[in-house]
Amino acid sequence: MEEMVEQLELLLELGDEEQLQEYLNNLNISDVEILIGEFPEQGPHFIEILSINRAVNVFRILDFPVQERILKKLSGPKIAELINELPPDDRTSLFSEMHGDTVKVLIQHLPTEDRKEALRLLGYKEDSVGRLMTPDYITVKRTWTVERALAHIREYGKNSETIDVLYVIDTNGVLLDDIRIREILLVTPDTKISSLMDSRLIALNVNDPQQEAINIFRMNNRVALPVTDDENFLLGIVTVDDILWIANEEYTEDIQKIGGTEALNEPYLDINLFRLLKKRVGWLIILFLSEMLTSSAMQFFNDELSVVIPLAFFVPLVMSSGGNSGSQASTLIIQAMALGEVTLADWWRVMRREILSGLMLGVILGIIGFIRISTWSLFSNIYGPHAMLIAVTVGIALIGIVLWGSLAGSMLPIVLKKLGADPATSSAPFVATLVDVTGLIIYFSIASIIMYNIFHPVHNLALGHH
Repeated sequence: MEEMVEQLELLLELGDEEQLQEYLNNLNISDVEILIGEFPEQGPHFIEILSINRAVNVFRILDFPVQERILKKLSGPKIAELINELPPDDRTSLFSEMHGDTVKVLIQHLPTEDRKEALRLLGYKEDSVGRLMTPDYITVKRTWTVERALAHIREYGKNSETIDVLYVIDTNGVLLDDIRIREILLVTPDTKISSLMDSRLIALNVNDPQQEAINIFRMNNRVALPVTDDENFLLGIVTVDDILWIANEEYTEDIQKIGGTEALNEPYLDINLFRLLKKRVGWLIILFLSEMLTSSAMQFFNDELSVVIPLAFFVPLVMSSGGNSGSQASTLIIQAMALGEVTLADWWRVMRREILSGLMLGVILGIIGFIRISTWSLFSNIYGPHAMLIAVTVGIALIGIVLWGSLAGSMLPIVLKKLGADPATSSAPFVATLVDVTGLIIYFSIASIIMYNIFHPVHNLALGHH
């Protein structure tokens, strides 16, 4: 890496365009991407002097903010060349990120048919499979022989996104099956395509969510999958490289949301500082206002605190334990839902598991808390004359709070999904804040029950008098 940077710095200093072009054209695509990151101001220049094929391959793996910055500084002819040579799916992805007025300008660089194709792809919902598909694929007819299919591949395969898989269609364009190229290469030329069909077809619907496509690719060993409409008419294909790209974006967004911020949609170091603040401040304000309810809860139990002050020592302990268990549960469920391991129909199984695990985790922490307080009270009077009652209170409260935290953390993503919201918005900080407030109520309610005689001495005296 250092050697590449030094070599490039030397070529830039010399100003030898021919040597620079030759050097960049001989590098791996991923290396050129790294160098554009190291020399952001030179990025447009690198794309300008690269051969068009390599320029396209580099451009398509860049993050959108970098693509946008480069396009603003490229010459008109290079922009036209680049937009025309981009694969349809990558072109759609680029256009969908850009402002409408910019898209109108860029789309004019395309030939009429490509322009129609681009507008058609942009017509699908933003998060649908239709936005990912490419119309560049190879189809064959079931009545053809392998020899004719191979001749067809030789003629049209160069413009296809992939020739690893061929798609069998009828005369109306309805998808019948898909065949891997290896199956064609391993049989005699006079073999009929129909004899290679096994009817084990897996296809995506053009309106399917992209998340569903990710799960289908994950469960099936495919480099590409066909995309059909409701009538099973073949519209395009989605390749695994696009799915990996989307999966990475989805994962990044979920991690950011779980952390209690809006999705950045661009690299951290590239995002404008004020946009970064805007992405973070909303959740912080909501969490701050929610956390203020903890002070209200403590004020409500002010009388109990004034009688047994040591109860306040363990407020951070019980709050953090409940928040931690809730954060654990929400993170596990969000990830399981993203992978398709948990669906809305599994809510009862999830609840049952979290009741059991939350109860066991609570018992473990409760026992540790009880032992810690009771042991300390043997050597110090720090907890006053009611140390054992405090130990019992903390122990039982931890069981209830950890159990509640596990339930809240696991159920909230499922409830949000049911309401049509993104489960990832039930972030760890949000769950922790929710459990903090309710955990305090559980803690002081248990303390009131266990220490009733201490909190209400007048009432007890009256009972004794009677």
